[in-house]
Amino acid sequence: MTAPRTPKIPYGGDYNPEQWPQPVQDDDHRLFTRARIDTLTVGVFSWSLTQPAPDTYDFTFLDGILDRAAAENRRVCLATGTAALPPWLARRHPDVNRTDFEGRRHRYGQRHNFCPSSPAYREHATALAARLAERYAHHPALLAWHINNEYGGTCYCDLCAEAFRHWLRDRYSTLDALNDAWWTAFWSHRYTDFAEIEPPNALTEHWRGPDHTAFQGITLDYFRFTTDALLGCFLAEKEAIRAHDPDTPVTTNFMGMFRPLDYHRWAPHLDFASWDSYPPLDAPPTWPALAHDLMRGLKGGAPFWLMEQTPSTTACRDVNPLRRPGELRLATFQAIAHGADAALYFQMRASRGACEKYHGAVIGHAGRDDTRVFREVSALGAELEALGDATLGARTPARTALLFDWDSWWALEISDGPSRLVRYQEVVHSYYRAAREAGADVDVVPVTADLTAYDVVLAPALYMVKGDIAARLEAVAERGGTVLATFLSGRVDEHDRAFLADVPGPLAPLMGVRVDEWDSRPAEFVQPVSMGDFEAEARLVFEIVQPRGAEPVGSYGTDFYAGTPAVTRHAYGKGEGWYVATALDRPGVDRIVRRILARHDLLGPSADRPTVETATRVAPDGTRLLFLLNHAPEPAHLTAHATGTDLLTGKRVEKGEQLTLDPLGTLVLRIQ
Repeated sequence: MTAPRTPKIPYGGDYNPEQWPQPVQDDDHRLFTRARIDTLTVGVFSWSLTQPAPDTYDFTFLDGILDRAAAENRRVCLATGTAALPPWLARRHPDVNRTDFEGRRHRYGQRHNFCPSSPAYREHATALAARLAERYAHHPALLAWHINNEYGGTCYCDLCAEAFRHWLRDRYSTLDALNDAWWTAFWSHRYTDFAEIEPPNALTEHWRGPDHTAFQGITLDYFRFTTDALLGCFLAEKEAIRAHDPDTPVTTNFMGMFRPLDYHRWAPHLDFASWDSYPPLDAPPTWPALAHDLMRGLKGGAPFWLMEQTPSTTACRDVNPLRRPGELRLATFQAIAHGADAALYFQMRASRGACEKYHGAVIGHAGRDDTRVFREVSALGAELEALGDATLGARTPARTALLFDWDSWWALEISDGPSRLVRYQEVVHSYYRAAREAGADVDVVPVTADLTAYDVVLAPALYMVKGDIAARLEAVAERGGTVLATFLSGRVDEHDRAFLADVPGPLAPLMGVRVDEWDSRPAEFVQPVSMGDFEAEARLVFEIVQPRGAEPVGSYGTDFYAGTPAVTRHAYGKGEGWYVATALDRPGVDRIVRRILARHDLLGPSADRPTVETATRVAPDGTRLLFLLNHAPEPAHLTAHATGTDLLTGKRVEKGEQLTLDPLGTLVLRIQ
């Protein structure tokens, strides 16, 4: 099953009419029509209303919402409402409340406040999901099911401890296997009974907080367990829905590069991926682009839904800047360029009270239709209406892949040494940005992905090497492709145990290098790296490389290892393996990635204009769509590399024609 079929990109977002009297709702729908809003996500935090008491269900307000939507030709993404507990459930069953890392059982409050191992939570959540599905499965307004909301959070209660032990029995079968995986001979930790195992919290394996416990194998497995425990909650609700509705697609909204949960473990169980995009305040355009491509990669390149974005500002940060004129349109078309088949907002109307009353909304507290934000939302709605179904179902024909691996992320950042200053996301993003700014389309894929379609595979910070990934990377190079790995790659196996081999472990034959030592320095220390007539800067970690077949491309400039390789290239089969042994600066990464892409003729039309983003999608009928997005506040001038028609204006563009992109402007060319 895939995403819902629609005649155009669904446009709308989170709506909470339970907060408003009927006259306000009437006015909202009038404004929705003016803004071309056709899709509403409803019921996300409605549990205390739909089930006000243990044996009482009341769907009156949901009936009204769905009936009104159907009458006005709007569709509904219906949430189960199970992300925030009703107060009565927490009082009646205290075990539904989470226990934190310090061992404190929480009282009722906040949201994402449930223990995933609580039988009471599971029983009541699935019962509610079943009741909703039974009631609305055939409602004409129903477009998709939205289970829970932004899953996250960790619990360390006794129920989770026991569930963790069962999870470990399933994973390892025997204590001998577990003791070997966790290397428990260290510090006299050898377990003789599964009952002896405790979750790694402040009262047990505390070292320097949740991310730095003394036994990384235990911590790593608890991250995996938490992912599976929350996934179990999702699957229980999905099963309850499927008992009454076998056809309507089911999803839950992810959060992009969200460290606590391995979304690759979730992906097979979603009918379509969806996510909420709230990039960091100072993020470059490639940061949300990376997250979009990661979400697209969850389902083998299938389109995803942009389930939430702010139309103007967020409210959860210390400082919450406003989106400038044109930024909302650009961000929306960037999502579509990277695979979004829906563009939804949080929120439709600003809440009157609580922590989101200042969060951006399509409709403000005064309910006006003459605000700048409402006008921009309306204008974008008209454009998407005119665009119709041209982009729906389109896929990205990338020949460059970037590996993204939650296990490597976790294991690298919970490790003691070589440097806690290394951040997995930053390393991955630096290589992704270089490829995207060079004009290459990039698929962001798990280490289990089929790599046969790619000429270039970027594997930055592939800290953990598991399964057959080393052999499949070798196969890429054997047939003529190029594989790049970086410092802190090939260090540990799936249990976070160091390989009893030369670094980079199983990647060494492909890379043609051996690493015996590595230096780590404070962030302000700069190590010069010479690459012929080009000088780069390196920081944080400096692996000392001995070539074993590889040729030096760049070398260190200082300390006792001055003159030794910092960047190498190794001929392997018909292709190459590149190894970057240090954290190069942006120009250094750009130079290496562009050299690799050029070898495969993958430099794109915007390679000389980093502020202009290009992305390609191919529609189900074979139509090729080229997106050009100008992220600069001034016009961009470039040459058209193909003949086509701009779907947003109807203007024909000839190959070789000089184009001018407006500040924050977008073109969507149907290539002819």
